[in-house]
Amino acid sequence: MKIESLREPTVRGGRYTVTLDDGRRLRLEQATVGEFALYPGRELTAEELDQIRAANQRASAKARAVRIISATNVSKKDLERRLVQKGETPELASEAVQWLTELNLLDDLETARQLAQSAARKGYGAARIRQILYQKGIDRQLWDEAMEELPEPDDAIDRFLQSRFKGEKPDERETKRAVDALLRRGHRWADIRSAMARYTDALNDIMEEF
Repeated sequence: MKIESLREPTVRGGRYTVTLDDGRRLRLEQATVGEFALYPGRELTAEELDQIRAANQRASAKARAVRIISATNVSKKDLERRLVQKGETPELASEAVQWLTELNLLDDLETARQLAQSAARKGYGAARIRQILYQKGIDRQLWDEAMEELPEPDDAIDRFLQSRFKGEKPDERETKRAVDALLRRGHRWADIRSAMARYTDALNDIMEEF
């Protein structure tokens, strides 16, 4: 069989369209076209065609993996899971993850640090951050190291209470709602209790000035 035409993609990152003389069309990644040096008029054996298809499946999985890590922070386990969900075989997904790891483009510890820092900026406590790391497929052995540089939770809790109460003295119902909200955010009861005491002390100091 022979390649009748080879059309370049019309959009950046798109696939090449290879038309064979028997009318069949192949949608190939740029990496596959380059690897096999494909061009119009080239003769292909059935074995070569099978090799091209297999190579293109690998190239497609790698390209999809690159798109995913370019858009969001993912762990190796999470990336592999996403690739399978999008239709890649477990074998190709694993190969793509290993390829990115060897290129130093996938680092679970660095991903864990970024996830932890992002969660801390949102005001989440340690328990919620650990839950996020678990959901993202980060190995438990990396959790402590990823979280060791995070700031103490006091400031985040204090800001929450100031925003919630707006300098007013809360009643019992409002206090319970605030405590429940902070617990859902993953903060420890001991830290919440200390923050509530600081808020009350600050409020008393203001009242004494009048």
